[in-house]
Amino acid sequence: MFGIGLPELAVIALVAVLVFGPDRLPDMAKQAGAMLRKARQFANAARDELRDELGPEYADLELRDLDPRTIVRKHIIEAMNDAEEDAKPKRRGLRPLKDGETPPYDLEAT
Repeated sequence: MFGIGLPELAVIALVAVLVFGPDRLPDMAKQAGAMLRKARQFANAARDELRDELGPEYADLELRDLDPRTIVRKHIIEAMNDAEEDAKPKRRGLRPLKDGETPPYDLEAT
């Protein structure tokens, strides 16, 4: 959770109790939860509106897909996979050996 462990969370809770007081802390937590719910509703509404505007081709669109780092990472991985497929030799008619099967041996070729 954001790189925060249990000891850090305990220190944050202790500081919050000292700053806001134990009587105001539940109200502050309630307000923070309401703000998070509202932000999530705004993000979901924006995503749904974007999906509706773009059409059925982008029905599975997620907002994190629009992150430039994600786009670059995706294209780099695709390019690397394409390069690996191009680098593999195309050998037709050959099959992998079964367990215990000896590979073919040509006396004249050696």
